[in-house]
Amino acid sequence: MSPAGEGDLARALYLHVPFCVRRCRYCDFATCAVSCDDPLVGAYEAALSRTAERLASAGLLSGVRTAYVGGGTPSIATAPLAGLVGAVGRLCPRLGELTCEANPDSLSPEASRILASSGVGRVSLGVQSLADPELRRLGRVHDASRARAAARGVVDAGMRLSCDLMCAIPLQTPESLALSIDGVLECGAGHVSVYPLTVEDGTPLARACEAGEEAYPDDDFEADLMELAARTLQSHGLARYEVASYALPGQRCAHNEAYWTGVPYLGVGTSAASMLTPGGYGMLREALPLLEVRAEDETLSHDETDVARVRLTMVDPPRDFVRAVDSGGRLRVEVETLTTREAVAEDMMLSLRMTEGMPPELVGRGRSCGMGAALDRAIERATGDGLAERASDGSIVPTRRGWLLGNELYGLFWGLAHD
Repeated sequence: MSPAGEGDLARALYLHVPFCVRRCRYCDFATCAVSCDDPLVGAYEAALSRTAERLASAGLLSGVRTAYVGGGTPSIATAPLAGLVGAVGRLCPRLGELTCEANPDSLSPEASRILASSGVGRVSLGVQSLADPELRRLGRVHDASRARAAARGVVDAGMRLSCDLMCAIPLQTPESLALSIDGVLECGAGHVSVYPLTVEDGTPLARACEAGEEAYPDDDFEADLMELAARTLQSHGLARYEVASYALPGQRCAHNEAYWTGVPYLGVGTSAASMLTPGGYGMLREALPLLEVRAEDETLSHDETDVARVRLTMVDPPRDFVRAVDSGGRLRVEVETLTTREAVAEDMMLSLRMTEGMPPELVGRGRSCGMGAALDRAIERATGDGLAERASDGSIVPTRRGWLLGNELYGLFWGLAHD
């Protein structure tokens, strides 16, 4: 394995806070329901801070440009969260963007002011809808009035506001989606993401669909709503830059862009994922020597192995994570390695989530790692089926049809991962 260098440093840091007051009907994220005054919340976020300090002392955070505290509901308890984001700002000397997720039920104007003074520059607010009947069917804790108040509080505190909305949810109509979009824009959102509802196995919503109590989302209706969202947001000056995300000029989420562009990132906390170079992974193992990696996952001991990228996920539940950090015990992780060809195929697939698409240099990397004729066939298929087109600079960019049939487009290029 070659020595680690500047290019091995993570450029993005993600910290996962897996707590909610109540799980929504559609949620299959790694979260657990707790009260806002549960001492586990403060203990867990303190453990996140201590882990970040260990990473920083080993130099692993010196390249971080963006940080994101997600969940769950990070805003469930303001004081521990303020301490965590303050530590992140102090430990990442090159940090340019610090985002915190929040839910309207736990984000008061006072909480927004505290987060802003702690260094948060951007809040991603889980609004989902501004129609109360839709919110109730989703199992959300807040109502539309609370969502508007939370959104205005973010802007009044001087932070940038990003709002997440959902489409193809129970009871939704084109008119109600348009009103939700207009509502968050009136509150000052400069960034809006619109995600189609996915019915995940094992969730209360999935059980209701299986029992015939709820209808599964209709693909054609979902497509109509996604196009309505695109037209509405673009008419207000928010340009699409990713399949589900739109922003005013200068308000794109740099942290999310890191995920789509192959930038190394570090994830800390229950279920948090990292994507590192082999050198960066080696640095992490030195910084956290008690990472417990399954023997079948530990493939990096063989120098001859073609490993270009390492993905790992922390798997300890919150109490075990706190106990391990407090006692100097083992943090359990699952590890997956990608070959050069797999890494290039992944970059191609993810690039097609962005409006800039797949740049010519990425196509060249595909040819240099042996994709050859298979890559040509994938490009021909994508353009021939109207999923993508060639831009004037040679990039392969998604079309309107490609936005709506993303899985078909992405699959063409992820399919190049192996001979």
